[in-house]
Parts: sequence; structure tokens; C-alpha cells
Amino acid sequence: MSYCSAIGYMSEEKKAIHKTYHDQYYGFPIHDDNELFCRLILEINQAGLSWETILKKETSFRKAYSNFNIKKVAAYTEADRERLMADPGIIRNRLKINAAIENAKTILQLQKEYGSFEKWLELQHPKTKEEWVKLFKKTFKFTGGEIVNEFLLSTGYLPGAHTSSCAIYKKVQQAKPLWMAK
Repeated sequence: MSYCSAIGYMSEEKKAIHKTYHDQYYGFPIHDDNELFCRLILEINQAGLSWETILKKETSFRKAYSNFNIKKVAAYTEADRERLMADPGIIRNRLKINAAIENAKTILQLQKEYGSFEKWLELQHPKTKEEWVKLFKKTFKFTGGEIVNEFLLSTGYLPGAHTSSCAIYKKVQQAKPLWMAK
């Protein structure tokens, strides 16, 4: 079975960490707003670090951030911010923590206005990477070019998550709704 070169060149130990994400999540559309929020926050936290670090801490992130329940995170208080800053299971960066809370509030507004975060994303599609980055920087906190690119690749809004020779490529294409093929 052929895989993307990144997976193919990994040691067996690293492959064990990355393979499930690569095979079952990366590039596949997400239809749940809390999971879209989760992916955005994980991508923000990955900035400056390896994705492997984030994958190893995902369970801790889910616990620390109320399983990425947007309403709960949007209501976090200063005490919650301090709790997160003291949690060794996550990335303890005040800017990233504040971005998670503020972005949850932004997503609540988008849900109110558009019905869901997913619908807001759908209405923006298709855009070039540059257009997406400009939109995200205007809308969300701590969303630079690489963060936006990886968020959109990992959720299927931008092509390129897998090479066409990768065994997962066809599964991702089949999972995408027709409007995403634009």
C-alpha cells in the first residue's frame, strides 16, 4: 500500500503516532462545529512545534478544553485561563490559550449569523489560500498563513492533504461533498 512520502519515510515508532490521524482524519471533511473548532485550536497550538507533539497531547487538550465544546470554551473565565496555563498536558502559551477562548466566542457569533461554523466555511468556498488567510486573519486570533493552510488542508477545504498516489487519497475524495470539489 502506498502512502504520502511523509508517512512512508517515518520510523515505525513515529508511524504508529501519525498513521491513525493520516488515514482517518487528515483531509477528511468535518461536519461537527466542535470538531472543526478542535482542529483549529490544535493547528494554532502546533505553531512553532511538531504535529507529533500535538498528536501526543490531543487527549489532554480535549480534557483541558471541555472536549472543545465551543459554548463552554467561550464562557471560560480568568480562572480557566490560569488553569490552562498550569496544565502540563497542553501547550501553555497565553497567546494560544487566549486565542482559543476568543475564537470560540467568534464561532458562536458565526453560528448565530450563519447557522454553523461549517456553513460559514462553506459560504466562503472556494477561495485561494491567500484569500483564506486574509479572511481568517480578519476573523480569528492567532491565525497566520501556515495555521490557516494546515487547518484548511486537514479539513478538506484546500486540496493537497494527500498525494494522488497515497492509498487514502481516493477515500478523502469520496468523503468530500460535491461543492467541495470546486
